[in-house]
Amino acid sequence: MSLAGTLDIQHLSKSYPVKNGDLSVLEDVTLTIEPGEFVSIVGSSGCGKSTLLRLIVGLEEDYQGQVLLDGQRIVGTSLRRGIVFQEHRLFPWLTVENNIQLGLLNADLTPGQKRQAVREHIALVGLEGFEKSYPHQLSGGMAQRVAIARALVSKPEILLLDEPFGALDALTRAYLQQELHRIWQAEGITMILVTHDVEEAIYLGDKVVVMEPRPGRIRRIVPVDLAHPRERAATAFAEVKQEVLKEFSGDSASLAEPPLRTDAVDPDQIRQWQFAI
Repeated sequence: MSLAGTLDIQHLSKSYPVKNGDLSVLEDVTLTIEPGEFVSIVGSSGCGKSTLLRLIVGLEEDYQGQVLLDGQRIVGTSLRRGIVFQEHRLFPWLTVENNIQLGLLNADLTPGQKRQAVREHIALVGLEGFEKSYPHQLSGGMAQRVAIARALVSKPEILLLDEPFGALDALTRAYLQQELHRIWQAEGITMILVTHDVEEAIYLGDKVVVMEPRPGRIRRIVPVDLAHPRERAATAFAEVKQEVLKEFSGDSASLAEPPLRTDAVDPDQIRQWQFAI
């Protein structure tokens, strides 16, 4: 089991320079995520959910406030923080086991220890028998499980998930939500999920952070005091869902937001980041 990390975000603000000044994307965001907690973040388009993930993963350092992991300011990417995107981003010329082993490229392990870690995480995501398969031989859900294994193989303290199931069909999505919950319990790490799916947020999260846009601020934190496994058709589940949805009753924007983009990042930084996860 991995050691979970405490994430402490203190009065975080972030802006980008534009033609006529600065565009404020996040404003005075304060949030503490306890070790081993599963936190879901929802919000309408433009509320800064993906920008928040960029800052937590360490892609950007130009901001006001503090982003601390176990009391230390986050600086740059690190094996301590894994990330999974909406697209699996597997290398098509590598097998399942070799794609997962990329997550250990910078790990201080012997070759034998790396092979053992890869085997353990292939088993964790239920892909035994597909070790030698290539991405084009996998379904979308299987490929995303490989991406999750790659992010977890370095045993990060925090796993960030940016719309990880957004491109999947409803049945596969529901199945992988159950699988993610099982993995979270098995690994014992902190997980942060960005999603536009309120039901998904409630099914997985210990609490749901509702953000409002322009600039992005925390509107409300809704606790999810429901035992696992959660029953989506239960009255208590519906009541929590209604609590979250009513926060958007005045918003005309969709809850959907494009996944975290990397096209504006320096290519060398992208390569470093890919190998860090």
